[in-house]
Amino acid sequence: MVIGDFLESLNDSAKLIIVDNASSDDTLEIIAAKRPSATLIQNEEGLGYGNACNCALDIVETEFAIVANPDSISSDEAATKMLGAADRYQDVGLIGPTVLNSDGLVELSHDVELWKRKSYGKRHDEKAPDGELCAEFISGAVALVRMKAIREISGFDREIFLYYEDDDMCLSMRRQGWKLLLVPDAIVTHVGGGSVRVNRYYYWEKFWNIAWSRLYLEKKYYGNFAMFYLAMMNIIKFSFKGIGYLMILHKEKAWRDLAKSAGSIAALLGVRASKLPKEMPITRE
Repeated sequence: MVIGDFLESLNDSAKLIIVDNASSDDTLEIIAAKRPSATLIQNEEGLGYGNACNCALDIVETEFAIVANPDSISSDEAATKMLGAADRYQDVGLIGPTVLNSDGLVELSHDVELWKRKSYGKRHDEKAPDGELCAEFISGAVALVRMKAIREISGFDREIFLYYEDDDMCLSMRRQGWKLLLVPDAIVTHVGGGSVRVNRYYYWEKFWNIAWSRLYLEKKYYGNFAMFYLAMMNIIKFSFKGIGYLMILHKEKAWRDLAKSAGSIAALLGVRASKLPKEMPITRE
């Protein structure tokens, strides 16, 4: 279980809020053994990453908070450097560290905004910058948030179940005038893939939500016509790819692309991804 390593990487004096998204393994036992003083929020159903973060952010009483996936490894030094940057730059709403994968290689944690990325191509070999920089996107896998900024945008968008929730948060903050900052000498490790069980159901859920959330953002920021056009292109593309992979018995890729096609159809039909009640009020300070 990755959460054990995550908890051990934190300072014992850190005020910790843990949101359990309806785990069915020994997560709660590990938390009780390693951090019995933590504030624990137990969801009866998995709400997705952004809405789980909202559960914790709603009760934060400090000026700043660090949101983190349980498959990350942090340190006091990284937190101190991010907090120092937050104190220096009062107009920064979100601060990200350099993220290393389990092999010690840089995992891109900053980027241009969503609609510009295609022109940059794949950037897997990109190195961390030498100094601090403002970015259009900061990954939400591990990030320090200024509570004033996150409350101005009412937290993570509650309609997004999984994927692109940090893209939306970054876009929303920037539209409110907040800057996003990368602090390269604050270093954390992201093990990756350790937050959910790996099986066919979760593989389908992953790619269904990737497709759905991408179209949700298209509609949110560019309107119904833009979403309709992209949805139709995706449905045609992924349906044909999925069927093609089935014909050559490449089941994993077929499952992936058919899930993307299904997620695109669902978004087009107005199916919700969020597990929250549609009319549930949002309470913010």
